[in-house]
Amino acid sequence: MEVILIISLILLVAGVVLWIHDRITRRHNDGSVTAEEVSAATAQEDEADSEDCCGMHMTCERDSLLTAVSPEVVYYDDEELDRFRGRGADDYSDEEIEEFRDVLLTLLPDDIAGWGRSIQMRDINLPTSIRQELLMIVAEAREARSRQHA
Repeated sequence: MEVILIISLILLVAGVVLWIHDRITRRHNDGSVTAEEVSAATAQEDEADSEDCCGMHMTCERDSLLTAVSPEVVYYDDEELDRFRGRGADDYSDEEIEEFRDVLLTLLPDDIAGWGRSIQMRDINLPTSIRQELLMIVAEAREARSRQHA
């Protein structure tokens, strides 16, 4: 009985420590795309995609969410989103989140990753739900392209 109590207590303490770590990490992240999310999204990169990529880079610039790939900010008829510069990912109203979603859903499939780069370079933190949708759409597009070339 004592062993079960000790194990339960250890699990409870570990859970609390992990929860505190998660809260601190999310506060410091402030809604920007993390390196882990970019790594996960780029893990499915198909280097043999010669139709749309030049093949001169390890990561195709067209699909990359990394801001260092292209130093130039490109606008996608979304200049109105610049007013959200510097705002936290959890500080948006439902109407403002829908404004981001409208822009995301009206983009051409080939422009979605570039839009994500543009948003990062403009210091705009996407609302959390939109950021997750963006990463999901980019990952699905890469997976579909890799299946086509396999």
